Amino acid sequence: MRLSTDWPDGVGHVALTRIDSTNAEGLRQAQTLPRPTWITAGEQTAGRGRRARPWRSPPGNFHGTLVLRPAEPVETVALRSFVAALALRDAMVAATGLPQSFALKWPNDVLLNGGKVAGILLESSGAGAAVSALCIGIGVNLIAAPGPEAVEEGAMPPVTVLAETGLRLTPMAFLAHLAPAYAAWEKVFTTRGFGPVREAWLAGAARLGEPIRARTGTTDRTGIFETVDAAGNLILMQPDGPLAIPAADVFF
Repeated sequence: MRLSTDWPDGVGHVALTRIDSTNAEGLRQAQTLPRPTWITAGEQTAGRGRRARPWRSPPGNFHGTLVLRPAEPVETVALRSFVAALALRDAMVAATGLPQSFALKWPNDVLLNGGKVAGILLESSGAGAAVSALCIGIGVNLIAAPGPEAVEEGAMPPVTVLAETGLRLTPMAFLAHLAPAYAAWEKVFTTRGFGPVREAWLAGAARLGEPIRARTGTTDRTGIFETVDAAGNLILMQPDGPLAIPAADVFF
């Protein structure tokens, strides 16, 4: 398969017709891949999202994983969820020409006209505190989205690029935007650190400065979405002061 002329140097691509999960395949192949590699599939039979939730993966949507071999500590590696979100947003804008239509939802979603159009899942392998392989899984609702019965009460409604913009993008056409966008933000992250990534993410964040609800396990907390700190935590301003939340489901 011929890659885009904008395809980033030193990055590979493995295109599959059908697979259980591109993240699972990435973890299986990680130790034999000689360079950063995108693994894409026309269809996933066992796609998954955060907290092992199933991710509907029909043909026509984008299902892909970028496999990396990072050298940083695990807490730094985890910040690539923000790198991926910025790349995903930039790819969406490049593909649609609609910069005002997209927003970023902590911790790992991209919104289109207020609905969830894409999600990100980071999975890794390694021993102890060392990460030997990182899989950045990305799913995008290009033409199909789950029905309302599959959505948790209070969660963002799923939307598709096709329904919201009228544009029918193929998965490979979308990857041609996503791969260079990720490479650009990865360079910022590895050369300049999380600071500029954090600033860019906050500039595109949904509901910043507004009331939100954050659920961790069975505990719900409400407050003002104050910021994201230097460790990637959501800072929720409550009556007794700011609370740093490392992981949660956020509801608007």
